[in-house]
Amino acid sequence: GVRARPAGPVTGRVRLGRKTKDLVKSLEPGDIAVLDHRNLDRMAAEDLVASGAVAVLNDQPSSDDRYPNRGPLEIVEAGLRLVDFPDDDLFQLLSDGQIIKLSGPVVSIVGGDVLAVGEEHHLPQLVERLDRQQGEVHAALAEFAENTVSHIRRESEILLGRIDFPELETAFRDRQVLIVVRGPSYRRDLRALRAYIGDVKPILVGVDGGADALIDAGHRPDLILGDMDSASDRALGSGAELVVHAYRDGSAPGEDRLRELGLPYTVVPAAGTSQDVAMLMAHERGASLIVSVGAHFNLTEFLDKDRDGMSSTFLTRLRIGESLVDAKGVGRLYRPSPSAGSAAIFLVAFLLLALVVVLTSPALANLVEMLWLKVKISLGL
Repeated sequence: GVRARPAGPVTGRVRLGRKTKDLVKSLEPGDIAVLDHRNLDRMAAEDLVASGAVAVLNDQPSSDDRYPNRGPLEIVEAGLRLVDFPDDDLFQLLSDGQIIKLSGPVVSIVGGDVLAVGEEHHLPQLVERLDRQQGEVHAALAEFAENTVSHIRRESEILLGRIDFPELETAFRDRQVLIVVRGPSYRRDLRALRAYIGDVKPILVGVDGGADALIDAGHRPDLILGDMDSASDRALGSGAELVVHAYRDGSAPGEDRLRELGLPYTVVPAAGTSQDVAMLMAHERGASLIVSVGAHFNLTEFLDKDRDGMSSTFLTRLRIGESLVDAKGVGRLYRPSPSAGSAAIFLVAFLLLALVVVLTSPALANLVEMLWLKVKISLGL
């Protein structure tokens, strides 16, 4: 949620992390997050805001103007301090768990020496910068499109259906499938789909950290697919069927982790991203509808992920066609049918209301009494 920006200096415990997606798991309210994250993307921004951290110190430029990057703006809008230190090595200057004070762009030991001076981001400048970046996005778009075309031939096996999917315990035939990726707005989309999940009971597929997103929303994934680097031990041990996405040469780094955990798994070598492979697998196994949560659908989201092209995603969308629906569309169009419980509650409320009306109206009370008398006479009571 949106928090008020702290007034004046802030003091907090340092948490260091070169991988933002791992760091956010250890952050607690009041912490100061120290990152090594060039072009701070929207997904990372959402996680940092949700963590309760009061400030973010970045060893890299949070935006290098290569494309319209909303991440820094979302952090500052939510009330966190955001300061870049491109000329300092914060990972040498600071230690994990250290208590520091942040006064504007100045980092210092509490009651002691100044350690570094960075460049703080402020809301008006970030808004102006984003507007300028959006006006200059054509250069990034042209480069991105060129890379996409150059990669299409290499990943054409996706369009031709040449991926050899293994036999699985999960039966997709004629079932709806919900595929969750930890992408933009995934928490809000999962909340909006709560009624859909409860009524339709689709197969729940978590792509890496998407499995934890499902569990956090109160659901148990049926299948987890990915390279297994960002799903937690809790998710992997939830009883879901595990499918390791391997590189095209068959090597699968995720196998080592599952072996260490002693968990059974299946390997699928395929080009493209894990979310693309999950969608293709559901489609090839006969799913009637594929609903995606957190999937990347626009240029900015792909550039946020530091992708130099979207060939696999483009080819995947071509192949599965109308079977794929974005979660936002389902959330807007799906209207849950009333349950037996809600119908019973409505009936009881109606009868109580009718009873109150009868008891408070003498004419109706007399009419009911006469009708009841006739019923007793006709039955010989």
